[in-house]
Amino acid sequence: MGLRGSKERPYLRKEGTKPLTLNTDKGMQRTEMAERPKVLRAAVNKILHHSVVDGPGNRAAVFFQGCNFHCAYCHNPETIAMCTSCGHCVEVCPAGALTLQNGKVRWQQELCCECDRCIHECAHLASPRTKDYTAGEIMEEIRKDLPFIRGLTVSGGECSMQRDFVVELFRLAKAEGLSTLMDSNGSYDYSKDEELLAVCDGVMLDIKAFDEEEHKKLTGQSREMVLKNAVYLAGCGKLEEIRTVVVPEFLSGEETVEKVGQMLEPYLKEQKIRYKIIAYRPFGVRVPYKETLRSPSAEELERCKEIAKSYGFSEVVVI
Repeated sequence: MGLRGSKERPYLRKEGTKPLTLNTDKGMQRTEMAERPKVLRAAVNKILHHSVVDGPGNRAAVFFQGCNFHCAYCHNPETIAMCTSCGHCVEVCPAGALTLQNGKVRWQQELCCECDRCIHECAHLASPRTKDYTAGEIMEEIRKDLPFIRGLTVSGGECSMQRDFVVELFRLAKAEGLSTLMDSNGSYDYSKDEELLAVCDGVMLDIKAFDEEEHKKLTGQSREMVLKNAVYLAGCGKLEEIRTVVVPEFLSGEETVEKVGQMLEPYLKEQKIRYKIIAYRPFGVRVPYKETLRSPSAEELERCKEIAKSYGFSEVVVI
């Protein structure tokens, strides 16, 4: 398994050159512009200082902006794309917290009333309320919480789209004694990245649909890499959790749980993998899906739970 090289990322920003003074062979000095160490900055939608739903125990959670899936039932569709600075949100903001400066939308957090009108009216599945952070700045944000949290989880959007930043952030988190988890849609090939997995304690993997056509209908993407990752991560002890959202009629939830169970049953004899079965809820979902998708009944969720348990999932959480 080879190490994966660093590549440019569309949601990362790298800063800076600095003057460098060099001695010439004639004893004179000349100044050139030389690259200084790259400073990665990532677009962050929000930071939760205390979360009990983003992995085991009380954890800090960082939600990055940007996702390569376009799930019909996405509960946070404003995290999918980057702001285009079209300016419409500026017009509808009732608090005057958004302004258009030099062609860019600027957000003044101290004026924001958090009414969410900007994201509800955004036609681009984006948010003007993001901030660019360095990994060090994020650690400074959560450092005061260290006595009360056991780990750090990165989510999104899709956190693997900011892979280089996550590696840097997880190294800092490890230095503080925190466990590290990724909440991922599984589109990234983890089998080719020893460097990332060396600092990541586990992946909470979304398996949204086992059937290929259903997965494409829901996300716009193939499920091939997702299933490959499930098997690979289970094989190396890095599969922390499987997550499946149950949406009756739209997706075959029971079939997905059954197929996942069959696929991972051999690994469940040697390790514990949590299965989280999540009821679809309309909160935050965009139209028209909000008006057409149905939430499952308690009986439908229970059937999924029993199927998962029958294949050896000892910890099945229904939410």
